[in-house]
Amino acid sequence: MKKILIACCFLTLIAQCDDMSDGKKLYDSKCAICHTSARPNSMAEMNALIAPPMEGLMFHLKTSFNTKEESNKFMKDYIMNPTKEKALCMPQKIQKFGLMPSQKGVVTEDELDKIIAYLSEQYK
Repeated sequence: MKKILIACCFLTLIAQCDDMSDGKKLYDSKCAICHTSARPNSMAEMNALIAPPMEGLMFHLKTSFNTKEESNKFMKDYIMNPTKEKALCMPQKIQKFGLMPSQKGVVTEDELDKIIAYLSEQYK
């Protein structure tokens, strides 16, 4: 019985690692095109940005919600239905970069779940 329990825990861990790996791959192919992972190191890098870095976005997200469930729900809604009223970033960021376009048709709900899970773990 103990061996079965350990095997189940191990298989669950492997499945979660696969989801994280899928989430990273999806982030790299669908999000990192616009959102770099970290803040720029130079003015040239800052001027080359086409969207706010993910590190800053996740900081605003984590400080705006009390639970992971609330922040994940917000992300899912905002990514598919972005509006200025919902935006958590400072108004000058929207002025500089514009409002994020809706990702409907670009990312599926399943892909979005994996990306959000990856980001939630990556930026604690």
